[in-house]
Amino acid sequence: MRIFTNADEMAAAVGEVLGTSDWFVVEQDRIDTFADATDDHQWIHTDPERAKTGPFGGTIAHGFLTLSLVPVFLAENFKVEGLKMAINYGLDKVRFPAPVPAGSKIRGTTTLVDVAVDGNSAQTKTLTVVEIEGGSKPALIAEQIGRYYF
Repeated sequence: MRIFTNADEMAAAVGEVLGTSDWFVVEQDRIDTFADATDDHQWIHTDPERAKTGPFGGTIAHGFLTLSLVPVFLAENFKVEGLKMAINYGLDKVRFPAPVPAGSKIRGTTTLVDVAVDGNSAQTKTLTVVEIEGGSKPALIAEQIGRYYF
């Protein structure tokens, strides 16, 4: 895990791979809970019997569920100490190249792409690539913008 204590340290680390998280199991219960929270009960996510005959041979996680796990991976990959506040400012590019089958293990690798320092604050762009254990393509590629106030 990479640890930063100020904006200048962050700026000096542009291009650095900040870390790779532990494996995270995406269980059917989590997929069902996400479906309830978002009112997205499409059978490909929530009906294991029907999904067996579907294009993926079983249920898959919602793409937005995978995206919502990015903060879990970020927290394992880097830490910023001595902050007054940090906010998620948004996303630039998000792609879902491969589905995440229920029961799969996924993990995220984060690279620091850009940092803009403004006094005691830094706006960062990180790239997180989420891989599926044994998969040939990533499940998610996302650029996230964060703002850190020291």
